[in-house]
Amino acid sequence: MISAVRNRFNSAALVSFAAAAIQVLAAGIGVMVRSGAPKPDISTVDAFKRALLDAKSIAFPPQGQSGIYLTGLIERLGLTEALKTKMMPIANGPLTGETVARGEAELGITPIGELLAVKGVALVGPLPAEVQNYIVQTAGVSATAAQGVAARDFLKFLMAPANAHVIAEKGMEPGA
Repeated sequence: MISAVRNRFNSAALVSFAAAAIQVLAAGIGVMVRSGAPKPDISTVDAFKRALLDAKSIAFPPQGQSGIYLTGLIERLGLTEALKTKMMPIANGPLTGETVARGEAELGITPIGELLAVKGVALVGPLPAEVQNYIVQTAGVSATAAQGVAARDFLKFLMAPANAHVIAEKGMEPGA
């Protein structure tokens, strides 16, 4: 988003926008299985590693932040060679979920909010805290916005504690 802003505004406006940006939500990465399938233990890093090694196939979206992170995580865990033939790159998170729902992949790994939106899959759980990664969504209002007051009011509405449950129900965490 900052690169798009950089093309449309001068650098002073960009600095103003960045300084006023707030964290709206954070989306963690989760593991899914086909609805009704046994859920592997992923509660610890060792259990997560075992689940990956035991899976016949693992669907993931390689292009987005979660897929790039997962690829690096698998390398850091020393599992790249062991998982090479099991990894199934899929175009995006929702298609990853659909692949798992059809039974074409045993596990799927995407941002939790994306997998909760897919029928036919069940959330196993988030990645263990020690290896979790969050996709942070931010928002801001330019100092020169034509509807700045309305935009700030909308952000206040999104961030209101009374609305935090909606973000949580979608598998994400409210911002700070």
